[in-house]
Amino acid sequence: MNFKLFALILPMALLAISCTDEPDDKPEARDTLVHTTGVYVMNEGLFNGNNASVTRFTFSDSAVAGDIFLQQNGRGLGDTGSDLAIYGSKLYAVVNLSSQVEVMDALTCISVKQIPLFDGNTARQPRKIAFHGGKAFVCNFDGTVAVIDTVSLSVEKIIQVGLNPDGITVANGKIWVSNSGGLNYPDYSNTLSVIDPVTLTEEKQMEVGLNPYIIKPDNHGDLYLIARGNYSDVKSRLQIIDAATGMLKHTFNDFEAINFAISGDTAFVYNFDWNTMSSSIMMLNVSNESMISDHFITDGTVIQTVYGIAVDEAARLVYVADALSFTGIGKVYAFDMNGKQKFSFSSGLNPAYFAFLNERVISK
Repeated sequence: MNFKLFALILPMALLAISCTDEPDDKPEARDTLVHTTGVYVMNEGLFNGNNASVTRFTFSDSAVAGDIFLQQNGRGLGDTGSDLAIYGSKLYAVVNLSSQVEVMDALTCISVKQIPLFDGNTARQPRKIAFHGGKAFVCNFDGTVAVIDTVSLSVEKIIQVGLNPDGITVANGKIWVSNSGGLNYPDYSNTLSVIDPVTLTEEKQMEVGLNPYIIKPDNHGDLYLIARGNYSDVKSRLQIIDAATGMLKHTFNDFEAINFAISGDTAFVYNFDWNTMSSSIMMLNVSNESMISDHFITDGTVIQTVYGIAVDEAARLVYVADALSFTGIGKVYAFDMNGKQKFSFSSGLNPAYFAFLNERVISK
């Protein structure tokens, strides 16, 4: 454990988290975001390799802890990490093949509880996590969403949705789940499930592009979704859905989207050109759905294999994970909003997901 960092951030962190363990989904105006103290990276590991890990980078001393979970708990995280998020005072790691949600203290990475997600002896294989109203919603590849109370850390309910859900988010007061049908190649699914967070039931399913995956809201009442297609004649596309109606508004057909992150009115979209076998990160204006630039990185930094992308709103940094060859230690780059590299650090095997540790002070 980095005791220097812990001593520096503990007083401020306690000020922020001691009043309530879990946050409101509508923060009060008196809560002021100050700055980011560190970033966690979920390293996916290798499928069936049982080598998922979490890397921590701290801003105060630029220290890198390559496998902070192992250091703090004396055991590995499990097989195939698939998501990472901070909610309240806790850090949640979704571990797919181990079929666990590992809950840690967000400051120390010490395990608070392992939440197994099984149907009898059958693994549900959790994929992604989202939060709303003191509950964690975890979509599982067995066609369900697990609802976890973030105080008791107990599973309250299992909700049936579509086939092999592979993305989840919150928008317009609802929980949205992308049903990929990923195990039904080549006959993938093309629906989103809409869950009422009060009744904890699926309200309806809406049709979108084939093989839906990552889904995130913007600030204008829309959802942005990657529909991965069939990896052949149906290409991977970025789509826009009206969060009020669930209707498909627009499909970007002139590039093949792989992953994206949204900050304010800008979407940072990683895409791949199979004709030239080249990739880039482009920028879209989500307020008018237009292209800003087809190349975000402006300083010549070369990313070999983009494997994850996220935006730290507090520090105004765009993080890009590079899996390199998929067989060794990956790398993480942080860029400012002008596409210039600020710093980088080595991570674990196949870095893919990010969570940011932020300090908040409460004004009087």
